[in-house]
Amino acid sequence: MCKQETRRIAEEQGFINAHKHESQDICFVQNGKYCDFIEEYTGKKYDKGPFVDTDGNILGSHNGIIRYTVGQRKGLGLALNEPMYVRSIDAENNTVVLGRDSQLYSDTLTAKNINLISVPRIRGVMHLKAKIRYRQEAQWASVTQPDSDTLSVVFDKPQRAITGGQAVVLYDGDVVVGGGTIE
Repeated sequence: MCKQETRRIAEEQGFINAHKHESQDICFVQNGKYCDFIEEYTGKKYDKGPFVDTDGNILGSHNGIIRYTVGQRKGLGLALNEPMYVRSIDAENNTVVLGRDSQLYSDTLTAKNINLISVPRIRGVMHLKAKIRYRQEAQWASVTQPDSDTLSVVFDKPQRAITGGQAVVLYDGDVVVGGGTIE
């Protein structure tokens, strides 16, 4: 069903939000401060820790790992000799690893907790389009299913900032094949 059709049905049913402005934010985080919400909701405090480069050299201090995302450049609060980006987050050691933009690219990912929709299983190799973020244009990739709950995705071209914990969604034309959580 298209969005317009859903809105028409909502209007016919008298729903007050039938013509509500669309939002890309999380509706229950009223002030836009996601980190404050997460800390309050979980009861867990995310302490400051080190920013390090890919060689482990300390570059400065971060304000808690939940305040950063892979690929981020702005808002780090560091003055460095060159642009640096969040390359990875090591929750176990409370460390945020920074690197150059060129170090953010990879052509492979593994996904777990998979949900296949249009096929019961991926047999052999399927050449599909894959999205790793909401606003990204889907990219061609070769997809295999090594076991019942794992997808292996190899992109035709390296992708920037593949991020663990995010979703990968697979498409065959307009059909959603399925997806999973990036490891």
